[in-house]
Amino acid sequence: MRTMGIAGFILVSLVADMAFGGKKGPMKHAPVPREQAALVKGNTQFALDLYGKVRGKEGNLFLSPYSISSALAMTWGGARGQTAEQMAKVLHFGLVGEKVHPAFGALTKDLNEGGKKGNYELSVANALWVQKEFKFLKDFLDLNEKYYGAGFKNVDFRGATEKARQTINAWVEKETHEKIKELIKQGVLAPNARLVLTNAIYFKGQWALKFKGEATKEAPFSLSADKIIDVPMMTQTDSFGYTEFDDYRALELPYKGEALSMIVMLPNKADGLATFEETLDVDRLEKCFASLSRQKVEVSLPKFTTTAEFSLADPLKKLGMDDAFDPYKADFSSIDGKKDLFIQAVVHKAFVDVNEEGTEAAAATGLVVGALSRPMPPPAFKADHPFLFLIRDIRTGSVLFIGRIVNPKA
Repeated sequence: MRTMGIAGFILVSLVADMAFGGKKGPMKHAPVPREQAALVKGNTQFALDLYGKVRGKEGNLFLSPYSISSALAMTWGGARGQTAEQMAKVLHFGLVGEKVHPAFGALTKDLNEGGKKGNYELSVANALWVQKEFKFLKDFLDLNEKYYGAGFKNVDFRGATEKARQTINAWVEKETHEKIKELIKQGVLAPNARLVLTNAIYFKGQWALKFKGEATKEAPFSLSADKIIDVPMMTQTDSFGYTEFDDYRALELPYKGEALSMIVMLPNKADGLATFEETLDVDRLEKCFASLSRQKVEVSLPKFTTTAEFSLADPLKKLGMDDAFDPYKADFSSIDGKKDLFIQAVVHKAFVDVNEEGTEAAAATGLVVGALSRPMPPPAFKADHPFLFLIRDIRTGSVLFIGRIVNPKA
């Protein structure tokens, strides 16, 4: 039988009440509050919408929709009129306006508290970088500090643009454990910038069932129907969440503590990733999660490390967020009391490393606002052709990262 290779899509997610626990049976999780559940569902829809706009980029792909949603939600707190309406529609904020920010605050608090319990590292941090002496409305600053923990820091975009850029990048690098460097490149900031909103997210977790290093061997990986390379393939056979559908199979790999997990979604056809991406939606994800059942699986998964970066202005405009980027139409009057601010840039960078021990992932978003069972033999899950994967917090259901791998050696 011909061995196919791997390419993939990465979806890192937090999904509530759908994972298996230890070998004795499902883990029990406290129910997710209604407002958080609604926010998570909207965030997941936004994650897939945005992925649909950026997936045309060739090669490996990885991003954190949770980071992007957070930065945009902080900015939305200062939007009014049609600008606010467009942003809410694109972000799928189904909650009443005043409930969005408390829900985000509670969700981020839950994520950070989970990361402090010792089973894994997970931290989410936000910050506002404001032009010194520029008059911001107190309500806007208070909202971001109260619900997003985003205290404001004075910088001088006008008189010391490069120093401001370096200061912001240093904060991002620190909050992502040095995994995200140079988030804001030279030329992104201009002297007329008045506000930069940043979000940084970092995750590091060990597999609940680690792969043995000595079992990792070079194995074929199909980049296309006629091009095959060898990649380091991790292998193990044990009990995992597993499900099959007509066009793909899915595997759940829990992290230590089993509060978060990675879902790998593998199309049955080696060249089926593009078609699978087109059909991926929230309902399909939920159906996948709900059908996972624990069974013995023979797993083959490649080691990989990838970094991706994006300018998101055009994708967000294509989703319907036009006015926010138009200096003549944008209404962020709840930031400074005037209609003189607009979004100049939204930049995002993400990193992921998957190996025998576990996973390390980090991402950052910068938003610049400027003025004017014998049973049968165990099923074999051999990820040697295009697949999707996600990391999820099992209780809450929030999408944290999304992406793909098309060449583990790229």
